[in-house]
Amino acid sequence: MTLQQLNYAIVISETGSMNKAAEQLYITQPSLTNSIKELEKEIGITIFNRSGKGVSLTADGMEFITYARQVYQQYETLQEKYSGGNIKRKFGVSAQHYSFAVHAFVETVQSYNTCEYEFAIRETNTADVINDVATLKSEIGILYLSDFNRQFITKMIQTNHLEFVHLIDCDVYAYLWKEHPLASKKSVSIEELEQYPCLTFEQGDKSSFYYAEEIISTSEFSRVIKASDRSTMLNLMKGINGYTFCSGIICGNLNGSDYTAVPLSDKTDRMEIGYIKQKNIILSDIGIDYIENLKEYLKEN
Repeated sequence: MTLQQLNYAIVISETGSMNKAAEQLYITQPSLTNSIKELEKEIGITIFNRSGKGVSLTADGMEFITYARQVYQQYETLQEKYSGGNIKRKFGVSAQHYSFAVHAFVETVQSYNTCEYEFAIRETNTADVINDVATLKSEIGILYLSDFNRQFITKMIQTNHLEFVHLIDCDVYAYLWKEHPLASKKSVSIEELEQYPCLTFEQGDKSSFYYAEEIISTSEFSRVIKASDRSTMLNLMKGINGYTFCSGIICGNLNGSDYTAVPLSDKTDRMEIGYIKQKNIILSDIGIDYIENLKEYLKEN
């Protein structure tokens, strides 16, 4: 088993295609295929399922890639530290759809030379936030806990050898277009909102009520529309007077000034927003800077 083979396997898992991985790695597809076959033979497991639609990780492969990422990340760190810094360091954040997470990322990136780092910010569903950090695709994940989802999400975090670190507790707000009929109210009830479309983020194939980004379950709402990204949700708020539930921490310089958060008058659970990271692994310098930028923004808003 070589570091090169580990890198090959990691790139294939990210692209889902032998051809795309070969292009990215600047080698021929047959050479890449043979290298992976030799690796699988050596370690005694099948890492990838092959089909006409591409490749996907087997159950054994998912576990293998988790460890491979950890080993290869340490190798890259050693290279950066002791070989004159000629390799780009990677830093990634995966988050539920929070504009403040993006704002802190922007502040962090501006403090570093983008020629020396490979940055990634991934707004994605809850399951992928956990998986991205578990596989070291991202160093940090941003999500929330509540009394409703805490047991389930905590179990998923612990199963993946991660830890949750508290950042802030928040009340629940209705997130609306500023011209929405309810936007000017000091507070709004769920009953008042029910006559308008409730917007919710899709949670992918692993969909579960516990993965929902909206702290109030939308399962019993009569008018529900799902969206997969923040931009579409903002357009739906404006186009059809839709609404969603949020922490009340909104970033006007990213989302624009056309939206507002109105407190719910109903008594609801609170959101505990925090970040997840690999257990027993110290954050990188850039990871620490990101968390500090995040804390600073949350403190000010």
